[in-house]
Amino acid sequence: MAYHKVNADQRTQGQYLDSDDLQATALELEWDMEKELEEPGFDHFRLDGAVQHHLGNSQSPDLDLEPIQPSASPKGRFQRLQEDPEYISHYSRQSPKSHRCSFFQILKVFCAALILFIFGIVIGYYAGKKCPSPPASPEPNSTHNYHEILKEIKAENIQQIYRDLLKSPREDDVDAAMKILLQWTSHGLEDVRLQCSKVTKTLHSQDLLYSYAAYSAKGTLEAELVDIQYGTIEDLMRIQTTTNVTKKIALLKLGQSPLLYKLSLLEDAGFGGVLLYVDPCDLPKTTDLADKAFMVSLNSGGDPSTPGYASIDGNYRQHRLNLTTLLVQPISASLAKKLAFIPENRVQKDKCVPVQMSSTDKKIISLSIQSITTYKTISNVIGYLKGSVFPDRYVIIGSHHSSLNAYDGQEWASSTAIITAFIQALMLKVKRGWRTDRTIVFCSWGGTSFGNIGSYEWAEDLKRVLQRNVVAYVSLHNPVRGNSTLHPIASPSLQQLATESQSINCVEKTECPGSNVSSVQTQGDSDYFINHLGVPALLFSYEDINTSENASFLSEALFPMHAMRTEELDPSFKLHENIAKFSGHATLQIANEPVLPFNALDIALEVQNSLRVFLGEEVDASQLLAVASRLRDTAELFQSDEMRPANDPRERAPIRVRMLNDVLQSLEKSFLVQQAPPGLYRNILYRLDERTSQFSVLLEALEHCKLHQSNETIQAALSEVLNSISSAQVYFKAGLDVFETTLAGKK
Repeated sequence: MAYHKVNADQRTQGQYLDSDDLQATALELEWDMEKELEEPGFDHFRLDGAVQHHLGNSQSPDLDLEPIQPSASPKGRFQRLQEDPEYISHYSRQSPKSHRCSFFQILKVFCAALILFIFGIVIGYYAGKKCPSPPASPEPNSTHNYHEILKEIKAENIQQIYRDLLKSPREDDVDAAMKILLQWTSHGLEDVRLQCSKVTKTLHSQDLLYSYAAYSAKGTLEAELVDIQYGTIEDLMRIQTTTNVTKKIALLKLGQSPLLYKLSLLEDAGFGGVLLYVDPCDLPKTTDLADKAFMVSLNSGGDPSTPGYASIDGNYRQHRLNLTTLLVQPISASLAKKLAFIPENRVQKDKCVPVQMSSTDKKIISLSIQSITTYKTISNVIGYLKGSVFPDRYVIIGSHHSSLNAYDGQEWASSTAIITAFIQALMLKVKRGWRTDRTIVFCSWGGTSFGNIGSYEWAEDLKRVLQRNVVAYVSLHNPVRGNSTLHPIASPSLQQLATESQSINCVEKTECPGSNVSSVQTQGDSDYFINHLGVPALLFSYEDINTSENASFLSEALFPMHAMRTEELDPSFKLHENIAKFSGHATLQIANEPVLPFNALDIALEVQNSLRVFLGEEVDASQLLAVASRLRDTAELFQSDEMRPANDPRERAPIRVRMLNDVLQSLEKSFLVQQAPPGLYRNILYRLDERTSQFSVLLEALEHCKLHQSNETIQAALSEVLNSISSAQVYFKAGLDVFETTLAGKK
């Protein structure tokens, strides 16, 4: 795994230190802790020269916590305290003094004030220009900065970047990564690096067939075809009452639940092979993919040869060519209809008829899988904009570039064009002296199609640092997959911010979109950050309206797309512009607000709602409900008593803000369970899909009990959920106790 450091074209003069004096770190955020302690800030940081590092020799950074300055914004997640007449202030702080004025300038202002009655407003005006005093309320200025940046994001710029990315043919993802690196550097991003890693990648021997399951078992099987529809627990129970499924071949539809979960059920049931297809009735009417096959990945995440640890030089590689014992082959819907003996005259003109075999039909087929496992280079492009106040807190915004020329179509270029346009707009403001408080890390991931390999390997290598420092993840995965409706997804603590970000283009309240943000499982490179680090995440995307309740998880199928697909969906690139502005606004808020815009109470409410919908009379959940009630009470106290004072500029003690943000940053980590069924999130705050409001692990456990006639699974799942909720309640309470101790000490 190699790193290439590239000089930025634009630097602030006198702001950096020669990189020869710095150690290379795995996170690529390089500064010397000892010098940090002597000289706070990044005024001494500089990148100089192109240097190559091998990740195997890199060290995890131990970053210094810079002194925190009073915040620039009087608002956080709540209204100003000065608007609440019943609130009693606990602190009184003197207004900060300006340190930018020289003694001579201060003297001039003082003298000008003494003779103001002689010279009048003119002298006072010019004296004020030479030595301005800090504004009483800098919030409008912060908002103005956001608007200035976002207005530079234009549809025509995104379209031009998009077309530039697609101009030259690419042999592999390294070519795309190098092009992205050059673009980001040309826009002035200070520190852009290329990370390369060799990982296992399963390819079909004839890629032009566009149809294979990466990491499927290999071999040949001749057996009866069994139609199991969507492969749900009910489907399996129905089939097993009439058929011995051992070593049979399942005809399986994508949708309703994650593919890896369904395959695990089929594997446990004894099936030997699977034919996958997408039922046309589950697709939007505007989409015609009946004659097209597709590709899927059976990899849950990262390089399969290094499970749970980074794929870097020197690490042991396990021999894991196949990730399932099943022979898995995707097929087109047209072929599935032929195998199911569905004649053409059964297709009704105005109504879609789902594919289904007759219970009396018997068909023996031969399935042969001969895939080739090889090592390929996966590249990530990582760029950094160092924060000025909290440089050791990172907001990650991630897109991805193509690993499969035939399958990704132009979607990867949409994702990359949006993040590049945001960088371009942001750096225009940075060149004029403005900078975010927290560090923004821009990522373009490689290997996404094969199981989010690039993001997993980068995060696994830097896990300890990221656990401590990452604040949030903003995803740009597949941003324009349709053009009918905006579909925002956010973890509970970020749902309010996602709703606010949608309203940035509103002129009047009636024109603003309603709150339609949900916390559901999604595809993309945010997976590791959500499920292994417990990082709050959000994603904005456009998609086509589809009334089918089975449409969830269809994006697991990667269809070959023709070159004009993206421009047909969004010819004006206005949808791309909207996504860039929504995502950019959320990123700027998280990176620059003094108090992180996370909502603790929303998490507690999500927990209570998930339990109330799920429980009913099926299990005794009195203990769960009691703990959830205590969590809500603690969250309400925490949010009112601790977050509101930190949002008042008159009371905003730097140490208090830092303590509060440390608590907010880790709100969701308590909800990571040790293990979850394949394909289901370890972060239990996310629901399976839009149709379900229950905790996914509890819903799955109940279904599993029906299949195996045992309560062992549900008891284990209940214990996991109980421990998560209890841990979160203790964590919130500990935060309150720390603040109360601080207040007592001050008194």
